[in-house]
Amino acid sequence: MSKRKWLTVGIAAVSVMTLAACSNGKSSSESGAGKHVAMSATYSGPGKATTAGNNSTLKVAEVNDAPFAGISSPTLGTNAEDTDVFAPGGSGNLFNVTKNYKIVNGGLANQKIDRKAKTVTITLRKDAKWSNGAKVTAKDVEYPYEIIGNKNTTSQQYSSDFAAIKGMAAYHSGKSKTISGITFPDGQNGRTAVIHFSRMAPSMKYAGNSFIWQTVEPYEYFKGIPISKLASSSKVRKNPIFTGPYKLDKIVQGESTSWSPNKYYYGKKPQIKHITIQVVSTNNALAAFKSKKYDFVAGGPNSVMPSSQYPKFKKLSDYGIAGTPSMGYDYFGFNVGHMDTKTGRNVMDKNAKMANKNLRLAMMYAANVNAVEQKFGNGVSWQANTLIPPAFKDVYDAKNPGFKYNMKKAKSLLDKAGYKKKGKWRTDPNGKKLVIHLGAMQSSAATEAEYQYYMQQWHKAGLDVQMTTGKPMEMNSFYSTLQKPKQTAIDVYLAAWSLSSEPTPTQIYGVDATFNMGHFATKKNTELINSLNSSKAWNAKYRAQQYKKWQRYMNSQAAYAPESFSLAWSPVNKRVKGYSVAPTNNEFWSNLSLTAASPK
Repeated sequence: MSKRKWLTVGIAAVSVMTLAACSNGKSSSESGAGKHVAMSATYSGPGKATTAGNNSTLKVAEVNDAPFAGISSPTLGTNAEDTDVFAPGGSGNLFNVTKNYKIVNGGLANQKIDRKAKTVTITLRKDAKWSNGAKVTAKDVEYPYEIIGNKNTTSQQYSSDFAAIKGMAAYHSGKSKTISGITFPDGQNGRTAVIHFSRMAPSMKYAGNSFIWQTVEPYEYFKGIPISKLASSSKVRKNPIFTGPYKLDKIVQGESTSWSPNKYYYGKKPQIKHITIQVVSTNNALAAFKSKKYDFVAGGPNSVMPSSQYPKFKKLSDYGIAGTPSMGYDYFGFNVGHMDTKTGRNVMDKNAKMANKNLRLAMMYAANVNAVEQKFGNGVSWQANTLIPPAFKDVYDAKNPGFKYNMKKAKSLLDKAGYKKKGKWRTDPNGKKLVIHLGAMQSSAATEAEYQYYMQQWHKAGLDVQMTTGKPMEMNSFYSTLQKPKQTAIDVYLAAWSLSSEPTPTQIYGVDATFNMGHFATKKNTELINSLNSSKAWNAKYRAQQYKKWQRYMNSQAAYAPESFSLAWSPVNKRVKGYSVAPTNNEFWSNLSLTAASPK
């Protein structure tokens, strides 16, 4: 499918985590709930790179059905589109990683964990600079925590795991103006920041964890702008600075970004002199690639392409296909509560329309997701069985049955829960009229056909499900509705997550997570999530066991339910050399080169 993902938590090696909109294949391989096409994570066209090629413009497509929001800051951004269009700037990433996303030395900074002292020391490299030539400092390592934790922030990344940093809870509540647990041994303008924790977690070893923020923010550049106004400032939206291989030359708001090499970059010198990233709709993407308008698709290991169009992309003679199991997934969300703005915690409402667990379970058994994936998946997306994708093979529950289609069971659950038929439709257990509003984003024709199919299935079960606003919603409007502390316009919704490279779900489904947009909050959920990073969880076997318990529990509650897993794939033009979405490719943009002056 092609729902755009929302920014989740933290950072991956190539891109930040987020909310999202949803080699040629060889043999088929089994992965949990479904079979899929096998792909290589790398592609390199024939011939040698040329001066004319590298002096030309690399043309990248951002496949999306809405303008990008334009927030360049990884700390303030929430959607994958912004991450994609600002990616050549490096997203402020601090660390290099291994194939399993374990943090290793050699990036913008190195990390040292001291479990006994309960500290994490982050040391910047000596030649770390911003694209305006300014030095990257220890204060730039600390400043994102101030942005995330500030009670007036527009950042949505805060969760209870950050409260493990000493002084963060006091700062977050407004009782302290500083975060006492982050110190600077050689001063704020030095190279070292030490983070003091009340507890240590095994996820700290991996990029994208929910305890250590893994990008820098330019404190001196932002100084003087209130944190509450940062996201709307010109220094974030019009004239941002970066630490990566490219600097921003131009931004056409919502439409495109243009880049050239950053002369202050510490790492491998980029070979291509110009890059443009431009938004193209899902319905126009194929025609654009057929006319050789683009070299590849933005997003890397979290790229989102319409699976319904894969067979046609595969036939393009001047393109190869490269991809990798996506760290994201599409899901169903149910509105079961609200966010208490005074406490910053999600609260379930027992009288909410979707509060009845059996109603939610019935809708999932009636949906027949497998039929949708059989029709549109084409081996690059397939029915998901849990809320952890198989890309995280160490903790993914491959044996979980998920929600296999069973209309008889769906109707039985509704009957037993008191949703009685009154004419064509069922009433609620109190005998009152029941209309359920579905929220979904504008997308490809195939994805919008999918929405209609789900509604048809729910109608067969006797549920009067109608679209919020009567039609699919524009992406930014969809998410702005869901992100209100309390809303009743959307009862059930279809969306997608682009997960961090460390899958702890605290920042998505935690009791105080802003991204918990359906507001599911139970004592059991909190206990299970906390167990994933408890002292016992340093034992990998125990941690995997707890992850699987959490996946089973979430399916039993169906407040959030899995829809589809997918491959993150892209057509890559034959003039491109060095394309790789493998986790170990810590120099994605610098490793690219071109054999010709325009797409072949």
